Amino acid sequence: MLEKIYINNPSHTDLNMYRCGMEDCLPGHSWGPAVRDHFIIHYIFKGKGIYQVNDKLYNLEKGDGFLICPNTVIYYEADKNDPWSYAWVGFHGLKSEMYLKRAGLTLENPIFRYDRDDFLKECFMKMIDTRHMANASEIRLLGYLYIFLSQLIEVFESKKISDSNNLKEEYVRKAIEFVAMNYHRKITVAEISNHIGLDRSYLYSLFTEFLNTSPQKFLIEYRIEKACELMKNNNLSIGAIARSVGYDDPLLFSKIFKKIKETSPREYRKALVNRAP
Repeated sequence: MLEKIYINNPSHTDLNMYRCGMEDCLPGHSWGPAVRDHFIIHYIFKGKGIYQVNDKLYNLEKGDGFLICPNTVIYYEADKNDPWSYAWVGFHGLKSEMYLKRAGLTLENPIFRYDRDDFLKECFMKMIDTRHMANASEIRLLGYLYIFLSQLIEVFESKKISDSNNLKEEYVRKAIEFVAMNYHRKITVAEISNHIGLDRSYLYSLFTEFLNTSPQKFLIEYRIEKACELMKNNNLSIGAIARSVGYDDPLLFSKIFKKIKETSPREYRKALVNRAP
């Protein structure tokens, strides 16, 4: 069985899908040595074969996958006794390499294993099924490609943070990201903790361990630093700046600002003007 779908003239955006397909290979079926001009991921449903790239030879089987990188000489061949059946998807785009790195896939590390369930296989089956769509198959295919890559990233990054210390760092990173995205609102430490799924006291211990500060102090100082950046915009009043960093009460904002910076917001702005060339 051989199924293929090709996309004509993919646009140069974050992620562009070129083609996908699946095949039950004949014994000894091979491709190469040759190069491709885009990324291709093969995923093996059953059987065995070999993949060769950069003088490295990989013996692969059901549940394994391999990445072909652009402009790299590669060779692959189905086993003569137990030939593989696989699916593939070809793509490129401005963020394709970044997504692949997040999934742990590079030219130096082109092999992955996924045998936890049939998620990837089902993605490929859904890609092939889009051949029956009359008007929007390219959009649907791109959606499935994002889902496919997101699963590879999810599995790889979950393994990365399985180590206890890495997991702690990941919690802190997520907390910082939440603050960065929401400092302009009236967020609380409890809300940050709930977003990450941690007890508030445990979040406190992580912040003191990795940042030598408390979550509350980090949030306050983050807001004040953002306020300092906004001070450079003379079109913004102190009240507008206060509201922009999560303080509806300008007096409370001024009090906290002075405590952190040891000067009032107005004095800080005057100093900025005086320092300007």
